[in-house]
Amino acid sequence: MGSMHKAIEENATSLEHHFLIAMPQLRDPNFNGTVTYLWRHDDNGALGVVINRCSRLPISDLMSELKITVSDDMVARLSEKKVMAGGPVERSKGFIVHPTTDEWEYTMRVNDDVSLSMSKDILQAIARGEGPDRYLIALGCAGWESGQLEQEISDNAWLTVPADPEILFSEDFDNMAKAAAGILGVSLNQLSSLTGHS
Repeated sequence: MGSMHKAIEENATSLEHHFLIAMPQLRDPNFNGTVTYLWRHDDNGALGVVINRCSRLPISDLMSELKITVSDDMVARLSEKKVMAGGPVERSKGFIVHPTTDEWEYTMRVNDDVSLSMSKDILQAIARGEGPDRYLIALGCAGWESGQLEQEISDNAWLTVPADPEILFSEDFDNMAKAAAGILGVSLNQLSSLTGHS
């Protein structure tokens, strides 16, 4: 118990609204090459969603599965935009990350810039073209028990960076890890040589 309090005190803050960039030596296939957006981090552990790994499922197909009608002018957009593979936990649950504007039935405000919703009403609004302009829909999330994430960070499994909404909603998934590392002025190539893996 003491180590978690100590870790958060040392950081003077939690890692909520941070990106976790998988370090090159992280071999877990669930996270290799990923960027995860952390929306919760406290004494009980941490929760986040992988934001740069697309599933094969178009958002339009998810809407069909949920019996949500997509308006004609949204069909093309939602057919080309994919649902993200958000992580290995709660794979059947949907997580919608979006700018903090409207409140939906189940919305958790992360900060003034970003909120996370988990209710059907926001999906219905997106299908009608009335939802938030920028959003990310993921199935599944990533979770860490109390102290687990701090241990993984001290083992150099993750690079932590304050989240940037421009990167979060960019949809440039191939370059997201590079852009997130760039916030700190480091390149992922440098990191792999520093850790002895090229």
